Amino acid sequence: MNVGWGDSGSRGPQDIARRVLALGRHLAATRGGATIEIATTPKDEVWRDGRIRLYRYRRVTNGGARLGPMLILQGMIGRQSVTDLEPDRSLVARLLEAGADLFVLDWGNPGRADRYTDFTDYAEYHLGDAIAAACDASGADRVVLFGICEGGVIAACHAARHPEAIKGLALAVTPIDFHADIDDPEPNRGLLNIWVRSLPKELLIDMIDERGNLSGQLTGALFQQLAPARTLAKYTSGLVELADSSEALDTFLRMEKWLADRPDHPGAAAKEWLIGLYHENRLVRGEFLIAGEPVDLAAIACPVLNIFGAEDHIIPSSCIRALGGILADKDYEELEVPTGHIGVFVSRRAQQMVPPAIARWLTRVG
Repeated sequence: MNVGWGDSGSRGPQDIARRVLALGRHLAATRGGATIEIATTPKDEVWRDGRIRLYRYRRVTNGGARLGPMLILQGMIGRQSVTDLEPDRSLVARLLEAGADLFVLDWGNPGRADRYTDFTDYAEYHLGDAIAAACDASGADRVVLFGICEGGVIAACHAARHPEAIKGLALAVTPIDFHADIDDPEPNRGLLNIWVRSLPKELLIDMIDERGNLSGQLTGALFQQLAPARTLAKYTSGLVELADSSEALDTFLRMEKWLADRPDHPGAAAKEWLIGLYHENRLVRGEFLIAGEPVDLAAIACPVLNIFGAEDHIIPSSCIRALGGILADKDYEELEVPTGHIGVFVSRRAQQMVPPAIARWLTRVG
């Protein structure tokens, strides 16, 4: 009888019991993963504003080329530490080895006092101040921005409004046209888009206003429900399959630690994200406002590298690649990675593709 365990298709009860016991011992040894650390690449704080901090990673060598400076930023949906999950799966570490001068922006943990923080605060003021601090620390007059997911939208808005300050713009798994998936022949790739668009705007507003911010726990649960069968298998048969490899179990626990660390999303920005972008698609329509003015993505003047996962079920590639049509006559490149949303940063295949591609692009950008 095929019970779906492992490559062989089935496992006997004794083997399953042995693996479960090994799994339990590993979890006990790591205190349920509490002793597992992520984002361990050394870095130093160079600027802060309240809960927001800017760090500079330490260079791994004293010689060689210095590429950048590059400033990495995530959105408020997840932590930027996904780029430094573990030494063998660290985009940050590979870029440092290539000679990049890297900074990373940490938005911290928003509380109820941040409920009125909006995209203008992030894209115009906070990011602008962080860029100035990175320039001061590095001695450069411009930076390269590397925006991830929602952080990519923030970075793109800033690059469009301040082209003189940005030397290059790298984006990863960043939605631009939030309705491009509507004509996708495989709608399951845009299930999140469909879900959010199907919810009445009034319900979304009430959901945010109830707590002041959008709950990080709620968004985490939502992402798990996008692929319920995959989620179920991950915590049952998939987890037992890892029991014979302590390294594989540690990687699993690091990913779970990253997934569990979801901050609440400031309420005003969450409304702009869910309603202004997911519902009304204002960014590509030229109606998304920053500091009271519409963002014109065509005003981006620097070289752009757009990275996406071919199997991304959270942000469909059509929503990401739409930027190419807007920047058709600009210095624009794409990198397709044969992975899903998070796999762009942590999969073995991505580690072979993404860091070298970014390093080559940085070398050309200058």
